[in-house]
Amino acid sequence: MISVQNLSLRYGKRVLFEDVNIKFTEGNCYGIIGANGAGKSTFMKILSGEIDPTTGKVEISKDMRMSVLKQNHYEYDEMTVLETVMRGNSKLFEIMSAKDALYAKEDFTEEDGLKAGELEGIFAEMDGWNAESDAATLLSSLGIKEDLHYKLLKELDGNQKVRVLLAQALFGNPDILLLDEPTNDLDLQAIAWLENFLADYDKIVLVVSHDRHFLDTVCTHVADIDFSKINVYTGNYSFWYESSQLLLKQRTDQNKKAEDKIAELKEFIARFSANASKSKQATSRKKALDKIKVEDMKASNRKYPAILFNNQVRDAGDQILEADGLGKQLNGEWLFKNIKFDLKRGQKVAIVSENSLATTAFYKILMGEDTDFTGTFKWGVTVTPTYLPNDNSEFFEGKDENLIDWLRQFSEEKDETFIRGFLGRMLFSGEETLKKCSVLSGGEKMRCMMSRMMMLKGNVLCLDEPTNHLDLESITALNNGMKDFKGTILFTTRDHELAQTVADRILEITPNGLIDREMNFDDYLTDEKVKSLKTEMY
Repeated sequence: MISVQNLSLRYGKRVLFEDVNIKFTEGNCYGIIGANGAGKSTFMKILSGEIDPTTGKVEISKDMRMSVLKQNHYEYDEMTVLETVMRGNSKLFEIMSAKDALYAKEDFTEEDGLKAGELEGIFAEMDGWNAESDAATLLSSLGIKEDLHYKLLKELDGNQKVRVLLAQALFGNPDILLLDEPTNDLDLQAIAWLENFLADYDKIVLVVSHDRHFLDTVCTHVADIDFSKINVYTGNYSFWYESSQLLLKQRTDQNKKAEDKIAELKEFIARFSANASKSKQATSRKKALDKIKVEDMKASNRKYPAILFNNQVRDAGDQILEADGLGKQLNGEWLFKNIKFDLKRGQKVAIVSENSLATTAFYKILMGEDTDFTGTFKWGVTVTPTYLPNDNSEFFEGKDENLIDWLRQFSEEKDETFIRGFLGRMLFSGEETLKKCSVLSGGEKMRCMMSRMMMLKGNVLCLDEPTNHLDLESITALNNGMKDFKGTILFTTRDHELAQTVADRILEITPNGLIDREMNFDDYLTDEKVKSLKTEMY
């Protein structure tokens, strides 16, 4: 068990946490959520001992081993991949190293033999003889092939390093797992493996993630950081979000009777509990939900930006986009070729590929930014496409305008009061509207780019990884905005929930052609014919 008692953290006048008292118990996975800057990563560092609180303490049950997903990608550069993973269990690795050092001695004594025998016993008790094969299995499950296992970590690229460090954190079944954004740079297959691994994990897991599908799959509880407090709620992220929104709606409806509120909440809990019976953690989650008391639930004070795309310059006609034989090469190799499709009005299409360079190149061709390609494409005459690029740096680097002047250039209405009001709905208020756009955070830049798209009033949206840098609140608002949009959407995302709830057609672009299916994302991932076709295409 982890017990947090009277914990506070202050930086000068800024109070990040105040009088926090919570417990994390075995067999549960806790999703740590909160707005950007609320202190999610900082709280994890307090639990791991990396940061000392101003007041209070963290107590961990005796003999519990904690493992933390490391963020320093260079710490193990001079070690092999396998050694890096096995160092995740420091005690086992120390015994292994001490044992090997004894056997390497030229003047091996009787005393050394006794010590080696003692170490061998401990090593065997810790299942040390299977350590290397266990580490190799973890690596392979996360997409690190066997030919990389004995290379130095510095020889791997950034995405591969992230996976090795994740394997290190998971190695040896630690009693406590602290994972800060573990799905970053993982493909769908690796994320699915990690979801299954954590859903079956019977120890204590705390995870920070912006991936709602991941949180929904693995979490039994949500720890919500809000107004310097941390409140723990039973259920996954979707349950927390839907119940908090229901409570917020009820709180603003002053005329609603208390009995009606309770009845509505009980009905919601029962419905969600029934849905939970289909999840990977069916039994434990359903039991937990059955114990929820209505009076324990609270409305969230979280703010969501108003991402609304339906103010189109005009309705599009039936002809949206035709592509015939599109192809693109990079360094002599095909990113994709023979891409042919006809886009229908109102479709919401997820563009997917195993190579992110391919999807970005695809959008750049459609938006006229890349003219070095084969084949043809044609937009309908009534179409006004608006584009959210994967890399938005050209819109902000070296720009001296404040947010008001930056956004004004994309707006038909130039009045400052209108621009300020628009920025306010996107959670830029007061002095924030006068910030130089060159110093914005990644999440702030993305909210500005969303504002730009809304100002341009396009009837076809093209979005390349729109959830990058966004917090859960902004991702949820974006998801709702895309679902409600009456026009046509082409989008690429690593957010499973966004793809599943928005897309009604999947286009997968491969080096050897196109896979085109009118179905939702989950059905596409499990379709046996699609799996067979992908084997041929890649």
